[in-house]
Amino acid sequence: MKDYDDTTAFLGQWGPFQQIVFFLLCASIFPNGFGAFSLVYLTDIPSHHCLVPEVNLTQDWQEGIIPVKVVNGKEELSRCSRYRLDVVRNLSAQGYIPGRDVNLTDLEQEDCVDGWSYSTDIYQSTIVSEFDLVCGEQWKQPFTSTVYFLGVLVGSFLSGQLSDRFGRKPVLFATVAVQTFFTFVEIFSPSWTVFSILLFISGLGQISNYVSAFVLGTEILTGNVRVLFSSMGVCLAFAFGYMMLPLFAYFLRDWRSLLLALSVPGLLYFPLWWFVPESPRWLLSQGRVEEAETIVRDAAKRNQVEAPEVIFDNYNTETHPKEHFNIFSLLRTRNIRNTTVILCMVLSAGYFGLSLNTSRLHANPYISCFISAAVEVPAYISSWLALRYLPRRLSVICILLLGGVSLYLIQLVPQNLSVALEMLGKFAITTGTALLFAYTAELYPTVLRNTATGTCTTLLLPFYLPYIILGTLAVVSSFASLFLPESFGQPLPQTIQQMHQRERAVKTKRQKVET
Repeated sequence: MKDYDDTTAFLGQWGPFQQIVFFLLCASIFPNGFGAFSLVYLTDIPSHHCLVPEVNLTQDWQEGIIPVKVVNGKEELSRCSRYRLDVVRNLSAQGYIPGRDVNLTDLEQEDCVDGWSYSTDIYQSTIVSEFDLVCGEQWKQPFTSTVYFLGVLVGSFLSGQLSDRFGRKPVLFATVAVQTFFTFVEIFSPSWTVFSILLFISGLGQISNYVSAFVLGTEILTGNVRVLFSSMGVCLAFAFGYMMLPLFAYFLRDWRSLLLALSVPGLLYFPLWWFVPESPRWLLSQGRVEEAETIVRDAAKRNQVEAPEVIFDNYNTETHPKEHFNIFSLLRTRNIRNTTVILCMVLSAGYFGLSLNTSRLHANPYISCFISAAVEVPAYISSWLALRYLPRRLSVICILLLGGVSLYLIQLVPQNLSVALEMLGKFAITTGTALLFAYTAELYPTVLRNTATGTCTTLLLPFYLPYIILGTLAVVSSFASLFLPESFGQPLPQTIQQMHQRERAVKTKRQKVET
């Protein structure tokens, strides 16, 4: 059988059919951008101190009942303690003035037994203020993000195998449904425990949706349009959604209202079921030749070109048995096993860690988030240029080294310069992540492409790690990339045999050059 790209070359690369697929799949990724980092606002900790019930206290004691502590060289009200209310009430009734008649350091303190009072200067409410995730319960605040990304990890791991088994299209829309529905249901959470369970389930659809749409578009589109889609297309759609997040959060400062706004756009994508086709490559890998031809003929009709009488004339279903591949297929042979292990290592460069840590960029959390998102636009443009003109391995090695060195130097420079280095590291890691998504899709055959992309993505989640560790991950990943096969200018492999043949051809060519 001829290569799929050659067989369908009569369609052209940028007709109405390809344009519809390109823009609709990019649109399906838009909500992923603001969904992935909504936790920045949902779990932010407002300024707070112990709540003082309405009791008969003088103005001086109302202002002085909360101890003052020095934190990072600045004085601020204690967040987790107050002077004992019964003692303060007696002192107030006797007319004593704090600081003059009473030495406050001698007063006994107590926990916030009546709850907390939260500042509404920035947020009307977050889940922290809603469920009191402070002081003794403060561990739940960072753990909430852990729960979400565990859902993302499990979802990306499972959805890849489901997509290779049941098709790209049904898994794409199923994960969009999961993400949309459970994001909406989170609004009605009566407790942090229920919220966390729903958050985990909504996380199942996060990267899963992205990977399914990415692989579907990569397999349908061809040539330079495929490169454009897998870099600037899906990535810029994600970045624009990310940039919209602070705008939503600025006008909707209550966490329930924000979740409602973030869940609504997902409803708009379900009618797209009738406009987004299944991947003909995947159908061919399953021996469903007639269905693949139907989609290609419909594409020819939309592009107003003539299709051959028989499109896949040399396709023999007996040579492509309906074998069911899974995660263990990535480890079956030495070549595939080596590629999988290296890619899992390389993809763990810390994109989410850098994206979630936006507090250093600006005092205003909305501006900080927008800056972090805006940096991704030039990063994705750079990834497109690299994919268009440069070998994959060289691009990945150079960009990850740049990111790793930048993160190393953050600890050694003044704070104003460290912010610039952090943004340079974010730019490099973001570019490298975009390159690696496209690289992974090019290396694996159709029967394993979604499983491989989803599995390798499961290790894309080291967050809240020190910069020195993130920098080490990036540097080690760059050296590991030396052992990956090159895919620049090569057609997408359809079968595992084609993947092996290409790797052997590349090795032979390399040996000839060396001799």
